[in-house]
Amino acid sequence: MNEISLLSALVMGLAGSGHCLVMCGGIASSLQLASNKLSALLVAVLYSLGRITSYAIAGAVVAAMGISFAKQNTLIANMLQLFSGVFMLLVGVYVMRLASTLKWLESAAKSLIWNHIVKLNQFIVPVDTRLKAYCYGMLWGWLPCGLVYSALTWTLQARSPLEGALIMLAFGLGTFPALFVAGQSALKLQKLVNHLVTRITMGNLFIWYGIYLIIIATDKLVH
Repeated sequence: MNEISLLSALVMGLAGSGHCLVMCGGIASSLQLASNKLSALLVAVLYSLGRITSYAIAGAVVAAMGISFAKQNTLIANMLQLFSGVFMLLVGVYVMRLASTLKWLESAAKSLIWNHIVKLNQFIVPVDTRLKAYCYGMLWGWLPCGLVYSALTWTLQARSPLEGALIMLAFGLGTFPALFVAGQSALKLQKLVNHLVTRITMGNLFIWYGIYLIIIATDKLVH
């Protein structure tokens, strides 16, 4: 799967769990409490499945775009790989919280995408059926998130839309534990993923992985 593996995407999702708890933890918790017709466990599962489905759809779409561009020119394909490497560096710095390197991306996505998609919320609330819980998750899967969009840059290198969908599926599964657990368990997990050692370790992994991608892409561009 080129230089991007499903395991790498899974690790990225796990590393971003702390960010996910901040972005979507409150939504997931309130959704579980809001429905008196469905069990909290079922709502949590359906919400996460819907969210991950949106990630996979986005991965397939972006992969198709990347393939289309790459077919036009080998230079473009190498530039896309270089682009992914640069984003890995940004993710590493972001995870370590040295700088808000992805805030600009979230702001842009909010204006261009989220402000329009969120209007569909009126057709889903109240969340009183299994289908609505799943659709609600799909809707919030498009919430502006720098980590999600960074993961999507990996799918630009995918060899097929299916591969792009699988990369984002793996990323989504990595975020699943953080949004599935609740209460004290969530607090413990949040402390773990937000611990300085965890953030520095994960951040360095992304930075070195980004450097690796950049070296590979640069070598192809030079030769």
